[in-house]
Amino acid sequence: MSPLSVASTVSAPTTDSAAVAPALEAAHLSFSYGERLALDDVSFSIARGEVFGLLGPNGGGKTTLFKLISTLVPLQSGSVSILGHDLAEESTALRRRLGVVFQHPSVDGKLTVAENLAHHGRLYGMSGARLRERITAILGRLGLEGRATDLVETLSGGFKRRVELAKALLHQPELLVLDEPSTGLDPAARREFMNHLEHLRDSDGVSIVLTTHHMEEAERCDRIGVLHQGRLVAIAPPRDLKARVGGDVVVINSADPETLCQKIQAEMRVKGVIVDGSIRIERPRGHEFLRDAVDAFGDQIDSVTFGKPTLEDVFVHLTGHRFYAGRTESER
Repeated sequence: MSPLSVASTVSAPTTDSAAVAPALEAAHLSFSYGERLALDDVSFSIARGEVFGLLGPNGGGKTTLFKLISTLVPLQSGSVSILGHDLAEESTALRRRLGVVFQHPSVDGKLTVAENLAHHGRLYGMSGARLRERITAILGRLGLEGRATDLVETLSGGFKRRVELAKALLHQPELLVLDEPSTGLDPAARREFMNHLEHLRDSDGVSIVLTTHHMEEAERCDRIGVLHQGRLVAIAPPRDLKARVGGDVVVINSADPETLCQKIQAEMRVKGVIVDGSIRIERPRGHEFLRDAVDAFGDQIDSVTFGKPTLEDVFVHLTGHRFYAGRTESER
């Protein structure tokens, strides 16, 4: 199974904004932790006013890339330009133009929502009337005005993430960088959080890059980069990536998948691959193939599923591995 070529998909979408310098441009990034290579020659760009998602399982390189972009760790190899600043040479100036939301909470539960924002604003040199005005504005923008005097530790998970987002937006950054922003949120709160990000893109023109392993979150991005074992294996809008999978996805479970796969290939002239002990076949008009396969090999088939391609199917198509393979339940 040959990986999808990345070369034709790295550039930003062709729009009126394409003539503007990218919000972020990374070239040939590599990064190692001792002997372990976490990023391997990664290159991509993000357009201004774009929501860009980095999709991959744990260990794929997402968090390392987040740490580099957010200036938490220095570059080892390659270059990054963010908002016209060279990351290696101008990280101090760049930090004032970045908003960062970490995977793990960075708010103080013993302080109120407004107190958390006030302390954060002072770190950026804000004070007095300007700081009060910004706190009021951002609380209103994120629907937190009624929670200003609440202790953060009393808030639900969804409201706590909104406070994290409010902190990151307080100084009006041009690029927002988020690491697994919906960690711990239920599906409804996750959708609401993505609604806030889309509103920021549409109303304020904020450029957004986020890491995620949630497929529904990745679906909401303008484009996604798929990371696998430190390599960027594809970049495109979610719909385009799914369109490159060869038709419907049929999965057949059998007591002897290797033998059945060989029979299907020999007798039906259809190529299948074994993924985690199941036969996986990409086929236009999958329901017709499935009918014929059951007629021919019904006594050797335990169960079957088929459907339109998902982003998880895209990941299997690109890498030959299931998205969650080898991960513990807590890591998912």
